[in-house]
Amino acid sequence: MYFPCRFLPQVLMPSLLCLAACAASAAPADLAPERRAYPERREAALEFNWTPLGMPAGERTALLGGTYMVAVNPDWGFGPSVYAGAQGDHGGLFTVGVTAQRRWRLSSSPWFVAAGLYAGAGGATHAKDADAGGGLMLRPELSLRRAFGPVYAGLGVAHVTFPSGNIRDTQWTVVIGRSDNFLSFLPTHAGMPGRADGRLGLKFDEISLSAGTETFREGSRRRNGAPLTGRLDKAGADLRRYVAPGRWWGIEASGAAGGDVNGYMELLANAGADWGIFGEQLRVGAQLSAGLGGGGVIDTGSGWLLRAGPTLRWITPWGPTLRADASYLTAPGGHYRSEQLRLSLSLPLESAARARAPHSFLDGTVREMAWYVTTPHFLKLRFEDGSEDGVTGLGLTFNRDLDRTWYGTAQAGSAAWGRAGGFSYGLVGLGAKTSRMNGVRFGIEGLAGAAGGGGVDVRGGAIAGGEAWAQWEGIVRKDRLRLKAGIGHLQALGNGGRGTPVASLSVGWAFGTLAP
Repeated sequence: MYFPCRFLPQVLMPSLLCLAACAASAAPADLAPERRAYPERREAALEFNWTPLGMPAGERTALLGGTYMVAVNPDWGFGPSVYAGAQGDHGGLFTVGVTAQRRWRLSSSPWFVAAGLYAGAGGATHAKDADAGGGLMLRPELSLRRAFGPVYAGLGVAHVTFPSGNIRDTQWTVVIGRSDNFLSFLPTHAGMPGRADGRLGLKFDEISLSAGTETFREGSRRRNGAPLTGRLDKAGADLRRYVAPGRWWGIEASGAAGGDVNGYMELLANAGADWGIFGEQLRVGAQLSAGLGGGGVIDTGSGWLLRAGPTLRWITPWGPTLRADASYLTAPGGHYRSEQLRLSLSLPLESAARARAPHSFLDGTVREMAWYVTTPHFLKLRFEDGSEDGVTGLGLTFNRDLDRTWYGTAQAGSAAWGRAGGFSYGLVGLGAKTSRMNGVRFGIEGLAGAAGGGGVDVRGGAIAGGEAWAQWEGIVRKDRLRLKAGIGHLQALGNGGRGTPVASLSVGWAFGTLAP
């Protein structure tokens, strides 16, 4: 058994079918019932782990990891993961990838064994004599865990290795997680009216795209001790969930998009509240953030960041929300302090009514969403020493339909093979696709975002590009598997920036969500 809620669909479906039959028999003969889709539930889990890591020269750090897993059957689960350096002087060591996990329940007891394998890419370590190689990271784990209701915890052993570098260590690991359910429609329901009694997919209410600038405070410095002066421009995105109207938590990722510290990135958890002024649409409040960041030669010490400041939010009558934030950020274990201003455009993923009634039935239109593991090959990346070389990356892509033609996309990843270990990218964009033809679909998309690290010359960090792609969607329409191949171009936007052709292969999993 993967999680204890596996029998919930079997309990609910007979009741739903019975209700549907009763409703149909009670309806007048001349009134055909409206065809409406209902979601299915899968077991899922949000899991964190802490793993000490020894560096080649004897320095010590630790990796903090997070994974969201969805069960594909009662024993196996897969999902996106991120790992970051969180101890010592190694802020900026990030990897992004995917985890596969198998679980065995020990009889009817609350104990179970889990074996997992993480594969991701990143790097950007500052440890002496440490080499992340091309950037690929593997982390097999074996652990013994105990469930305490929906929460579980355990201890195990994990091996961390960068196969083409010299970073490798086997250590104990501690795990804590929470069982959940993953609510989604079939991909074939896309475009149909739908009804759901809870949040779908990753269960966030809105996604925001942001751009901001910050000014370094006195005392900020680089890893080599030189002072940081001037400003740093950032681009990023965040996901937010409202626990009540005007109360939220969420996650945020952003990176350098201007200045001379390309390669810097940060991942933060946010919590905040706001209150309406002159009505409910215009709101002022405050937000607190904590997380990890580094890279781009900024001295963040162990990588931990704290941020706080006021917020301004305007909920437009048309659906999107405009936000403006001001904040003060500090790295308690390093030498990085700044004052920041940021503007964001937020798009709804769930109905605003969901925050007021989390488990009530709400109606909407089903839209397809897909997660992909992507391997882009950058044919001619230009390095800061003037040379050019091919580099292959490993990353994650998330697509969500806006209607039957247009979709939004968010992509993040790092170099995994080649000589650019530590090079990372984050992109958002808009695409258009054709209808399905004999199991195949075609599309095109435009992208913009930030990149840096690994000695790659990206002239400040801002990048843009595009891709044309073809996708196979299985033999029958209800198949969730997606196989995609694309060709495109990526361009550094700074003065004198170079571009590179890009070819990519992706494996994805599709499902339906409910648009408000």
